[in-house]
Amino acid sequence: MHGPPLIGWLLVALCAATGSYCLVRLHAGAGGERRAAGSDALMGLGMAAMAVPTTVLDTRPWGALLFAVVFGAAGIHVLLGVARGRAETQHLHHAVGAFAMVYMALAMAGGPTGGHGVHAGTAAHAATAHEPAGTPLLTGLLLVYFAVYVVRTVAVLVPVTVAAGQVNWPGRPDLTHACRLSMGIGMLAMLLTL
Repeated sequence: MHGPPLIGWLLVALCAATGSYCLVRLHAGAGGERRAAGSDALMGLGMAAMAVPTTVLDTRPWGALLFAVVFGAAGIHVLLGVARGRAETQHLHHAVGAFAMVYMALAMAGGPTGGHGVHAGTAAHAATAHEPAGTPLLTGLLLVYFAVYVVRTVAVLVPVTVAAGQVNWPGRPDLTHACRLSMGIGMLAMLLTL
């Protein structure tokens, strides 16, 4: 992943914790919730693997292809599930996330130095900048999508009613939304460092 190693390690920790929690949800859930938890777990653990700084784990040349195949298959699986009526249309977010992961894996691998390094030029310039990977328009659209997703998820987590100084939560707060929020923020960070 591009960017400072500290950002990479923070993303690894956040996404690994989220993916692990989703694995626990996977075993406790049933039906549609189980499928959603499986998609969330795959996304969280996959994001953690992609966020490992290249100074520690350089996945070239096999990493981009592996990520593209795994997340492409996951995205197609979600789309087929929606088309066959086995998954609800709200699960389309998982397909968007999976295809965003395919895009990031291929964009990072397609740069002049495998997408993991800095572009050619003077030594001073090369030490401080990298050539952006991917297509700016597609990266921008994905950034907008995930920013809106994060804001909508925050709205779900915020208490709905406040009366006479008391906050009433609409039921017990659910960690599922907090996990999806953290993955949305992680996706934004990964797209920004692309």
